Amino acid sequence: MECSTAIVFSQLSLLPSRLQTETRANPFKSWKERTRQSTRFQCHKMYVPGFGTSPESTAAQHLHHFFNFIAVKIVAAQLQGYNPEAYEELREFLDRNSLNDGDKFCADLMRESPRHKNLDTVSFMKVRSAYCKDDFEWDNLKRLASKMVDDSNKKLMRDYIVDTSCIADGKQICN
Repeated sequence: MECSTAIVFSQLSLLPSRLQTETRANPFKSWKERTRQSTRFQCHKMYVPGFGTSPESTAAQHLHHFFNFIAVKIVAAQLQGYNPEAYEELREFLDRNSLNDGDKFCADLMRESPRHKNLDTVSFMKVRSAYCKDDFEWDNLKRLASKMVDDSNKKLMRDYIVDTSCIADGKQICN
């Protein structure tokens, strides 16, 4: 029977100390594998494949549309109280134009501009900016979104367990 001995050269002082410990752990890795810097340990967040935008950017775009909607509601409520004629014109404009793109909505409102429209548009832009910066409760949003995800996950798992188990309402239904 033959016998062979492997000599590990990881004790050489040419290698940095971090690599020496890695090499001792697995002496049969290639030089490239032993010296490669791992980025996985440096980044603690998940990689989300996408279409060139981050999930946060997509969420920000949706929030931007939401702030447009909120601003229109606030300005409309203000106009209803002190300028019913401008309120009616804004309602008619809302019936003809979509709020899906708030910037386009604002630009169209400025261009249509009889006597009240420019004031409404400036109010709209000020309100959406002020609401976003001062009034929107960002911490509450994070808390509520996390709670909704957790509650939804629990409900889905509970429903799955009920659907796949042989017990329903405390009674065994499978043979």
